[in-house]
Amino acid sequence: MRTLLFILCALWASIVQAEGLFVIVSTLVPDSSISTAQLANIYSLKKNAWSDDASIVPINREASSQERDKFTEAVFHLSTRELAEYLDRLRFQGKLPPVVQTSDQAVIAFVRNVPGAIGYINAEHVPEGVKVLIKIP
Repeated sequence: MRTLLFILCALWASIVQAEGLFVIVSTLVPDSSISTAQLANIYSLKKNAWSDDASIVPINREASSQERDKFTEAVFHLSTRELAEYLDRLRFQGKLPPVVQTSDQAVIAFVRNVPGAIGYINAEHVPEGVKVLIKIP
């Protein structure tokens, strides 16, 4: 049984890796693309407004998720733990870290309903009601 569970987890991890991630935003966000450097500035809380001066609301997946590991490695070239330590230091400066959602569906719903929100999801298909700014391989 454990072997089967391990195999299924390994297969799921390979699917997540093969698909990549979409970085999504509300359809109201005026920007149509984004670089990984800009993503790093948003998720490290250095950039907090879109091109129309609307506030940016970054969304992370939970620290234990494969999506967050993939995003953190691709954007920051850090481990999830190293980024968490950085965000903890910002917390001591009075800055709130990105909001955490626990599934792709939760990220999509948040992005659809919160102006200025940005998040990342598995790149299986583009959901309705959001805009894709970049695909992270």
